[in-house]
Amino acid sequence: MISVKAPGKLYIAGEYAVVENGIPAIIVAVDQYITANICATDKELGIIKSKQFNDDEIVWKRNDQGFITTCNDNSSFNYVISAIKMTDKYALLSGNAPKNFDINIDGSLTNGNGKKYGLGSSAAVTVATVKAVAALYDLKLNSMEIFKLSALSHLAVQGNGSLGDVASSSFGGWIAFSSFDKKWVKMHEDDLLFLMSNNWPDLMIKPLTPPDNLRLLIGWTGTPASTSNLLKNVKYNIDQSKYKNFLLESRECIHNMIKGFQNHNLNIIKSGIEKNREIINKLAQFTGIDIETSKLKNLCDIASQYDGAGKTSGAGGGDCGIVIIDCKKSVDDLEQEWKNNGIEPLHLKIHVDK
Repeated sequence: MISVKAPGKLYIAGEYAVVENGIPAIIVAVDQYITANICATDKELGIIKSKQFNDDEIVWKRNDQGFITTCNDNSSFNYVISAIKMTDKYALLSGNAPKNFDINIDGSLTNGNGKKYGLGSSAAVTVATVKAVAALYDLKLNSMEIFKLSALSHLAVQGNGSLGDVASSSFGGWIAFSSFDKKWVKMHEDDLLFLMSNNWPDLMIKPLTPPDNLRLLIGWTGTPASTSNLLKNVKYNIDQSKYKNFLLESRECIHNMIKGFQNHNLNIIKSGIEKNREIINKLAQFTGIDIETSKLKNLCDIASQYDGAGKTSGAGGGDCGIVIIDCKKSVDDLEQEWKNNGIEPLHLKIHVDK
């Protein structure tokens, strides 16, 4: 049996703007994992199982062309099935003989009661599945190839989004990311080998090295948020002139933060966090969307009292907030105030691929 894992993610800055082609965001991978276990089988039918879905299972077989088709349906498995089909197809197109296999998805990016932290579970499931099937075929994919297969698999199910969470799970560590031209990818969707071997317009995935004195704090509000619903609400409540200005401000802010990482300057990064918080709150005001909830506001305001820079992470509306602070500063009192205000500190570490 082969076991692989993919980490969850947290957006640090650039949310909402990153859904547009070429607009950057900063994302970090964290040590909460989805694990995929795969083993070859001589049986004609393969089995897909997941502890996330009460050990329900999907049975699959190969069609007359040799590609994978499922024998039963369960929408909970859509990302896994899409990733299996995409990676297996790539393996066959690359000249490999077809292999039958069973795969089991384990782990979840939730707390003990099953509530989501907002760490990008669908992306991690997709990436873990791609890595598992690739390992079975011994494809030796690099991080960009894992991203491409995972992004295509994820898009086939969801149809939208920036895919920044997929990039974070594929690359690990801190990254600067901007999304690709999805119309161009759609135009070439029938030529998987072309997509795998060519650069995608507007796509940027650049590893970042944080300053040695940077510490990341994470607080969870206890309330899950729906990223897709929040994004739809922004789309339907848009003032085009204000939105264009939002994109320009966000792009400039994130580029400055990237320079802060490159120059190992914590103060520039902290200033960027505070500026991006302002930019996203302005977006919330002119769209009428509740992005920075009262708990998330408390999280950020408490952090600022202790010389930290905080903001929402991801779409907001619940889930997590993040704080950048100097690692020399004690955070005990800060985290106790969070607890007093119903905010749970999450002591997650940065996942870096070895």
